Amino acid sequence: MLVSLALLALGVLTAVVAPRLLSRADWVEREPVVALWVWQCVVAAVLLSFALSMTFSAAAAWQAVRGHVFASAPNAVVEAYELGGHRPWSAALAVLLAAGGLWSGAMLGREIGRARARRRQRRCELLVRAPLLPGEEAAGSGRLVVLEGERADAWWLPGGTPRLVITTAALRRLKGRQLDAVLAHEQGHARARHDWLRHCAAALADGFPGVPVFAAFRGEMHRLVELAADDVASRRFGRLTIALALVELNEERGVFGPGPAPDADLPQRVNRLLTATPRLSPGRRLRLTAAAALVPVVPVLVAFVPALTALP
Repeated sequence: MLVSLALLALGVLTAVVAPRLLSRADWVEREPVVALWVWQCVVAAVLLSFALSMTFSAAAAWQAVRGHVFASAPNAVVEAYELGGHRPWSAALAVLLAAGGLWSGAMLGREIGRARARRRQRRCELLVRAPLLPGEEAAGSGRLVVLEGERADAWWLPGGTPRLVITTAALRRLKGRQLDAVLAHEQGHARARHDWLRHCAAALADGFPGVPVFAAFRGEMHRLVELAADDVASRRFGRLTIALALVELNEERGVFGPGPAPDADLPQRVNRLLTATPRLSPGRRLRLTAAAALVPVVPVLVAFVPALTALP
């Protein structure tokens, strides 16, 4: 029971403290890809802590579960976990955590279903606005679709065959390499499969709105994936090129003017590109990546502490 409570406390502590620490870090905007990795490791550590706590609680409450979890463990190891006492509390904790796991799976399934429905709807609308001509074959992977439209816009439509959609107004406004930079930005989203990160973040945040780490995870995913895609385009075509392309695409929407705007992050993205803050050194990026990879290992070490102390 003590191991279950320790793992539960570790998960709660990580969920509360990690978002605050990451919000104070000064390197997040400089290295969005590393920040995405750190956030994924933190969320994995929280979920792993709760899953292990549920496992040991169920083992303490029910002999059948204990037999499966400790099937090949020596008696000294089983005795080290002190699974005999607090069975009612262990059963209640195991059921509560199992319900949370099932709810998480249901929220993820709902989010994926909604995303597929939105994607089908947008593809149907796209087919209406850009129908196939007689004799034209169906779209292949990476197809670029040009739409007639007075609003400058470009977006990535995910799916089994991702499509890059751009309006004729955007083609008129984007000059030279700016169009290539916008396409590289959208291709960066497609190659990194940022849609899956957004789905998982949305599912956890909707399923557990009171958990700080999940709410912050969703908010940061939307911001960091855009910064990462900006960096993909800037490395190929330059920071100034993608910054000017973002301005050309969005200046008519009032994003850069006074007052609230629907895309409030765009001015910060443009300023970030124009200031050209230097990246972290390769050594520091490697240390941050390795340190983040060790975060999910901590719950595993806590879970095996009694077993390690019991072995000769």
